[in-house]
Amino acid sequence: MPPKQRQIQMQQRGGLAAMQQLESRTDEELERETRHRAAAQAILGARAADRYDAKAARAHFQKALAAARPQERMHLKRMADASLALAERRAGDLKEAVQKLGQEAPSNRQLLALRFIGLIAPPPSAGLLIRARGILLALAIVLVLLALGFGIVSLVALPLGGVGTGVGAILGLLLVIAVLGVLALFGRRRQARARAAARPG
Repeated sequence: MPPKQRQIQMQQRGGLAAMQQLESRTDEELERETRHRAAAQAILGARAADRYDAKAARAHFQKALAAARPQERMHLKRMADASLALAERRAGDLKEAVQKLGQEAPSNRQLLALRFIGLIAPPPSAGLLIRARGILLALAIVLVLLALGFGIVSLVALPLGGVGTGVGAILGLLLVIAVLGVLALFGRRRQARARAAARPG
């Protein structure tokens, strides 16, 4: 292997190793990082993308690219493409960008969930009609869930003499909140395990 190519690969490995070491730091610590500024800003960009904050993610990756060595920029550019596709709920682009990074593409279920999120919570750059559609769809889902919760509570309380509409509505709401909370908890744990499994080393 030519010396120059070997040197580039060693520098790239060093950058990736620094990124792994910095992942456990808080956002404030990453903002203050100067030695590995490109890696720190890339992590901040990925975290912003996880929050679906495309504007912040783009700003962090721009700083990362500006601070990166020339041989690191291609990898960071691919990371930025994948993160921004996630933040902007572009499921098709996310799959392609993740594959270019050499990682396993998201499952069809994950992509379907991202498309659903894109429907009910489109990015700020989306048009007014698309955002209005998302609000109406979210309201419809809430009403359906409340009706479902009320129906379950009414069925459970039927052998005990039934339940009033007001009490049933409140209990149905509490049931829906509890179920969504449990699903969110399991979803976060599953996502954390997936990230740990995908992390190099």
